[in-house]
Amino acid sequence: MKLYFVRHGETDWNKARKIQGQVDIPLNEFGRMLAKKTAKGLADIPFTVCYTSPMGRAKETAELILAGRDVPIVIDERIVEMGFGEYEGKCCSKKGWELPDNFHCFFTDPVNYIAPKGGEGFADVKKRTGDFLEELYQKEEYKDSNILITTHGAALAGLLNNIKKRSLAEYWGVGVHKNCAVTEVLVEEGVPRIIFENKVYYDDVTEPWEDL
Repeated sequence: MKLYFVRHGETDWNKARKIQGQVDIPLNEFGRMLAKKTAKGLADIPFTVCYTSPMGRAKETAELILAGRDVPIVIDERIVEMGFGEYEGKCCSKKGWELPDNFHCFFTDPVNYIAPKGGEGFADVKKRTGDFLEELYQKEEYKDSNILITTHGAALAGLLNNIKKRSLAEYWGVGVHKNCAVTEVLVEEGVPRIIFENKVYYDDVTEPWEDL
């Protein structure tokens, strides 16, 4: 089994550094272009099935990557983005910061991050994404398949934190993946191994979060 994880394409809220969480913000035109370029990069991969977050930005990314192919797309709530409750829609760039000071823990100290009202903690996201992976590993019908998984920045970090068997303190790993970045994971006898991580199939410039 090979898993191809893809973070969704860019949205206007990504560009403005607003916290999207579980608000259903669509891709912008640049995001759609990135997804189409990613489709070309993955054109030779014969996907059997795709799992996507229910958010439109992740689902449309999957649809653009799989355009012209007869590949079923399955929605799974467990790979939806982390919920940020009352903080959703707030800006988290250095220049436009609209959050309490303790929200800095989100980026630097996941263990001590305090979820806002209506939001999730890192352990919650790690648990549900881990459950998704364990169930997927056991699907005998997909043991020789290539599977596309389209999701979100924090949810994807949770998936990879589970795969790497790292602590919650190391939740972010290499950091937030670029929009439409691809990570390939080989799963043999239920044991995952990362082949490559955060690879893009485009030359367009996207600014890192920490630079804004």
